[in-house]
Order: sequence, then structure tokens, then C-alpha cells
Amino acid sequence: MDLETVKKYLEKGAGEDGNKNASTINGMPSRFFENFIIHGLHVDQIEKGRVLCSMKVPPRLLNAGNFLHGGATASLVDLVGSAVVYTYGASSSGVSVEISITYLDAAYVGEEIEIEAKALRVGKTVAVITVEFRKKKTGKIIAQGRHTKYLAVQSKM
Repeated sequence: MDLETVKKYLEKGAGEDGNKNASTINGMPSRFFENFIIHGLHVDQIEKGRVLCSMKVPPRLLNAGNFLHGGATASLVDLVGSAVVYTYGASSSGVSVEISITYLDAAYVGEEIEIEAKALRVGKTVAVITVEFRKKKTGKIIAQGRHTKYLAVQSKM
């Protein structure tokens, strides 16, 4: 692929040069992306240090290969992993320092998956969460993620 084609591919959603979707994209509500990703997510269990969710893979989260997009998986690691920090009574989930994901299998449209996030450590300034994606029917692991977050020190004033 030549460089200009790559540039056009990346800029097609940027709202420049007559993109007919620009007004729609720019008119999206605040935090639209988070709601777009987690719509349809069900919390099955929640306890201190652990959140277990399930969802059927929706068509909107598929990649060109027609399975769960890696970016959607990474966003779910961020969102569900951050929720675990709140189970400790925190007023903020902090900011991401590092996210890594190992992709092991595919999940297809309509397939029910489980997403289990567990705290490995939630300290005063750092939280480390592991997030595992499984096929609900078989338990086969789809992806494993690790999310490290910086937790701002709360003022004692």
C-alpha cells in the first residue's frame, strides 16, 4: 500500500475534507466511546477485588475478520479493569500507566463471553488488575490483559 493510501485510510474518520459523517461524529455526546463499548455488558458478580461480567459479542465490535476487535478488547480491559479499583471504595479509578493484552482465540458475533477482572494489587498509588476473556460455553480463554493504574494520592487537608 502506498503512503497516500495509508494516510487516507487513517484520516477517513477525521472529519476533514468533506467527510459526510463529520457533523454526526463531532456531535456525539461526551464519553460516547465508553458507552458504545460496554452497551450490553452484564455484571454477573461483584465483590471487593473482583468483577465478573458477560456479554454477547455485538456486530458493532467486530473487526474486518468478523470477530471481536482487538481494540474493543483493550477498551474492555480498561473499563472493566478500572471498575475493580472502585470495589475498594476509591473515589477515582486512577489513570492508566500500562495496558497489555495477549490475544489467544477469537469470539464471534452472538457468542457469549465472560470477562473477569481481578485485583492483583491495589495500593496507595498503584493498582494492578488482570482481566481474562473466556467463551462462556466452553471456558476457553480468548484473551488475557493486565492493566496498571496510577492512583493519585488523596490530600489529607
